[in-house]
Amino acid sequence: MNMKRTIGSRFSNGDKTKGGIDASAIRELAELLDETGLTEIEIEQSGSRIRVSRQTNAVAHAPAAAAAAAPLAAPAEAPIPAQKGPPAGAVPSPMVGTVYVAAEPGKPPFVKVGDTVKEGDTLFIVEAMKTMNPIVAPRAGTIAEICVHDAQPVEFGQTLLVIA
Repeated sequence: MNMKRTIGSRFSNGDKTKGGIDASAIRELAELLDETGLTEIEIEQSGSRIRVSRQTNAVAHAPAAAAAAAPLAAPAEAPIPAQKGPPAGAVPSPMVGTVYVAAEPGKPPFVKVGDTVKEGDTLFIVEAMKTMNPIVAPRAGTIAEICVHDAQPVEFGQTLLVIA
């Protein structure tokens, strides 16, 4: 506490022509950070403030035994790497909303797995903000997979179906 009084007096009595901060007070605060293990100290007195902080970088060290371990033999068959991103031929949702597979309830769906579609054929309807937006086929092909269900909420970019 005595250190706080001396730092505070230096802080408030510092040379105002040089910004009013005594460099030795900052050094003492930095030493106090080291002594206490704190990462930040802030003192405010008479409307002036000094804040001293330090960054700590947490580094995880692997045990030496793990680093020196011999490499494992390669398996006979390498596993197939997981596919990143949407599958080839995926048709993503262009917006957030609710997807409908038919023009109205009780009617047959626009498309089923195995159907052949032409570019521009309606695949789904996505309702967004009370507006019905038709989702059309970007290319011709066969429906390989339908990834959504009727009245399901969808996100922007979510795969709706796959055209092979």
